[in-house]
Amino acid sequence: MEKIISLCKRRGFIYQGSEIYGGLAGTWDYGPLGVALKNNIQNLWWKRFVLDREDMYGMDAAILMNQNVWKASGHVAGFADPLVECPKCHMRFRADHIEDVDGVKHCPTDKTILGAPRMFNMMLKTNVGALEDDSSISYLRPETAQGMFVNFKNVLDSFHPKLPFGMAQIGKAFRNEIAPRDFIFRVRELEQMEIEYFVKPENWDGSFEEFRKEMWNYTKDVGLPQEMVHELEVADGDRAHYSKRTIDFEFDFPFGKSELYGLAYRTDFDLKSHTTGSTVDLSYFDEESKTRFLPHCIEPSFGVGRTMLAVLSSAYTEDELGGETRAYLKLSPKVAPVLVAVFPLLKNKPELVGKAREVYTNLKKELGRVVFDDNGNIGKRYRRQDEIGTPFCVTIDFDTLGEKPELLDTVTVRDRDTGEQKRLSLKELTSYLRDALI
Repeated sequence: MEKIISLCKRRGFIYQGSEIYGGLAGTWDYGPLGVALKNNIQNLWWKRFVLDREDMYGMDAAILMNQNVWKASGHVAGFADPLVECPKCHMRFRADHIEDVDGVKHCPTDKTILGAPRMFNMMLKTNVGALEDDSSISYLRPETAQGMFVNFKNVLDSFHPKLPFGMAQIGKAFRNEIAPRDFIFRVRELEQMEIEYFVKPENWDGSFEEFRKEMWNYTKDVGLPQEMVHELEVADGDRAHYSKRTIDFEFDFPFGKSELYGLAYRTDFDLKSHTTGSTVDLSYFDEESKTRFLPHCIEPSFGVGRTMLAVLSSAYTEDELGGETRAYLKLSPKVAPVLVAVFPLLKNKPELVGKAREVYTNLKKELGRVVFDDNGNIGKRYRRQDEIGTPFCVTIDFDTLGEKPELLDTVTVRDRDTGEQKRLSLKELTSYLRDALI
């Protein structure tokens, strides 16, 4: 984990939030390569679950919502974790993250016996407007789901969809975690990719199974090794209060197996709760049966940060190349921030730089995620691109310019994973790279 964190900072993937002021626990800033990786992960999700389907409607609900939304959903009363405090050092911990020793929990810092746990609400409270009183209370949303439930009637009225149909959203959520930990795994500001899929009550199991398969397919989209992903059927006593069935998708992170995604059958809990809380009828009228009812809901939920951490940790590879140890990211081309890097062999030779710029411009038009790199010697450039997961490097040298007439207008293409190089003509370069990346 330390090596991954170091690489992420050194190469501009992820920085500590507010670092020059000492940081703020549980917050992280995404640098240029981190944003690119995150966008690729989100775009693959949006394509699979929204663009490639006919039954999904995109949403982007407000982060701040009327406080009554969170009262009706049960978050104000019940969105809490068990907290214990050390009477000596006054550090606070989640009780369920500390193992019992002979039936007693001890402070991880100084081994003092901890007191009885108390429940701590994880919602971040704020006030909206000029007055700070009970009427102005709002919360930074702890999940994106409720923004879709409260817009259920709006989508019905605007688009008149037939069941089954879903609403999909990518957005920020906030949780005042007692003890954020494990890099970007458990944080106070996170991003979620969530779907609320509405079905007839008698058909929920078919849709549940469909999304179970689609979630597995998405893990393949982002390049996760399938043997590192596991399903866990959550037992009755461990499920959320709204869920009648839940499957957790777990991943073998560097710190151990832990939750990556969740798939829950929420029944009609949310629409029923908001119908009661708002006194607005959120029922659905079925034209075929001429009946009115509250649809039930299947919820596939994906964490963006946890997906990134799973992708980075499974891609991090160390090997020996050319007699030297190297570290590189074996990223799938589907998510790699850069697909191809173009180099002039020497930066102080205008004829090489000019030709390299020409090749770079053409490739960028065709492939998009292409960079130009002339910083440092060629070996350092290869290592740098390896570390950020670039699948191919293209080098323009004197042979490209015709020093050897038979090699005129050819370039060297280097493969990230093997380090092998081959000579290709510029005419076949684009199609070769496109085929190899696919």
